[in-house]
Amino acid sequence: MPELPEVETTRRGIATVMPGQILRQFIVHESRMRWPIPEELPALLQAHRVLACERRGKYLLIRFEHGTQIIHLGMSGSLRRVTLEAPLRKHDHAEWIFDEARFLLHDPRRFGAVLWHPDTAGPVLAHPLLAHLGIEPFDPQFTAEYLYKALHTKTQAIKSVLLAGRAVVGVGNIYASESLYLAGIDPRLPASRLSRARSVRLHGAILQTLNQALESGGSTLRDYVNAQGTPGAYFTLHAAVYDRAGEPCPRCATPIRRIVQGQRATYFCPYCQKR
Repeated sequence: MPELPEVETTRRGIATVMPGQILRQFIVHESRMRWPIPEELPALLQAHRVLACERRGKYLLIRFEHGTQIIHLGMSGSLRRVTLEAPLRKHDHAEWIFDEARFLLHDPRRFGAVLWHPDTAGPVLAHPLLAHLGIEPFDPQFTAEYLYKALHTKTQAIKSVLLAGRAVVGVGNIYASESLYLAGIDPRLPASRLSRARSVRLHGAILQTLNQALESGGSTLRDYVNAQGTPGAYFTLHAAVYDRAGEPCPRCATPIRRIVQGQRATYFCPYCQKR
């Protein structure tokens, strides 16, 4: 699934083109996504100017003068720029056409979404899909002390708490495994048992892991491409534990273990990561 670094990489790509431009056409080729694309959306957006391309968690926000498109890339989706003449591919479900640019939403599994939040409905961040999300990891208010307090009352396993996105948003499955390895924390440890010192280590590990992924363009996802239509730079080729079950730990050579938590695979070193 495209996670925060992949979505932020896409946002940065479309933000170099869309803002200030008039959307000439929004075309829906397949409306049956996770939630149906509103049938009135093409008419609502035609000839309106894009003001900004933003992000909240794993949601892209394309802001117009009269509302905001909320876009989720689903399990394997991408929003990529193509030439004005490029033919549609199978699973290209929607397109944004500007005077000199065109973008296609590609989503083989149709788990993504394209929704509309009019300004008359209030702030977009109060939308039900966005209102419950935790703090952004690059927000200055996301400190080690903030993380410690957010985890202090959570009895679930720390990996599950990170994936839930309430304590901090955007630490997806790959990045949670890598961050916990970097911090030396067993993914099964109840979050409430993290001391301040370990919370400091985890806070630093989260920022380091996400920054590394942003610098490389995102993680290795079979279908993932960035906004320019090229594959990401394959962060997981450099992953220490993720998807490396049975391989030696880079630190101690103990075989990496794979377990399942909340129906998601978790990878960790049973020696380096302590409960």
